[in-house]
Amino acid sequence: MEKKRLSWVDVTKGFLMILVVIGHYPGQLDFPLAKYIYWFHMPAFFILSGMFFKPILEKGITKQAIHKRFMQLIVPYLFFLVTITVIRYGMEIGSGNMDVSWYLNDIWTLVIGGRFARGAYGVFWFVTTLFFTYLFFIWMTKYFNRIKQIGILTVFYLIAHLESLFAMRVIGGAPDEASQTIPMIWNIDVALMAVVYFAFGYYMKNIWMNVTRPWLIAGIIGSVSAFSLDWFNVIDYHLSMKFLRYDHLVLDLLIPLSFTLVFVGVFQLIASRMSLKWLQRIEKHSISIMYLHIFTDVVLNDYFQYGIIGFTIFGLIIPIVASIIIQKLVPHGKLLLGGFSPKKRKTPTTPLPN
Repeated sequence: MEKKRLSWVDVTKGFLMILVVIGHYPGQLDFPLAKYIYWFHMPAFFILSGMFFKPILEKGITKQAIHKRFMQLIVPYLFFLVTITVIRYGMEIGSGNMDVSWYLNDIWTLVIGGRFARGAYGVFWFVTTLFFTYLFFIWMTKYFNRIKQIGILTVFYLIAHLESLFAMRVIGGAPDEASQTIPMIWNIDVALMAVVYFAFGYYMKNIWMNVTRPWLIAGIIGSVSAFSLDWFNVIDYHLSMKFLRYDHLVLDLLIPLSFTLVFVGVFQLIASRMSLKWLQRIEKHSISIMYLHIFTDVVLNDYFQYGIIGFTIFGLIIPIVASIIIQKLVPHGKLLLGGFSPKKRKTPTTPLPN
């Protein structure tokens, strides 16, 4: 049962990682594929993360749990941040850029991170947001009962929408520019929205672990209805967690949950009947793919002409190769890719009576 569970989870995450790559394709497409990908793919990652959250019940292990997540999330974040930056600066110096103020401004932007880090760092916001989402949920589940947790989540959800309303309607303009008028380091404010999706993963764990036919049908109805209404211009729905764009109090839950139900349910059915090891391999190298797929295009697009298929292939293969090299040749490579496992505490043995 455990193997099957891990199989479909890895397969689903592998597929979502492909969507992450496709969603960052910089070219123009006749079909607004990125728009529909953004409807659910990032919320789905938070939902799946919440599904495996374990509340801290024992005393004295909170610091250990936070340390574990820090090593698994922030250490790879810093490693790829420094690595990409060193290579970028080498390229800039090679092209003749000696403007010290440019480098100082760029470094300051990278320190703030989140929605302010663009280009090659376009996905870095997710990791810091996930880390603070985890901290929020530890705090909630440790000190409050379920009813109070739901109350806190409701407040967070409303605050997130009020912030979005201020950015999108009061400030106005393009979502990326509007959201950057609100100062915030590491997109911590996005965790107010992310923790709600995370909570749905945790609270609905029994449903996610075995998406039954009625739930799958409900997900399909919700997804098809949303797509049809948008396609025929009845609604004009957008979702961009990174840039604080939350369009609708109800649809911001209904649409991501519906699509996630469909993909989780479908991949559970498929994984129970056939092996999808290629998707599992993609998930195995997902850290490297997430951090490097945009940077891969930054490096290659001056030398190659390719469309969305080439962009996706390069964005998967080159980071996978980099991941293998890091694991095998770089000291502590597995640790730098998030493979941290805390040492288990030894349980003292009770001496036998004489």
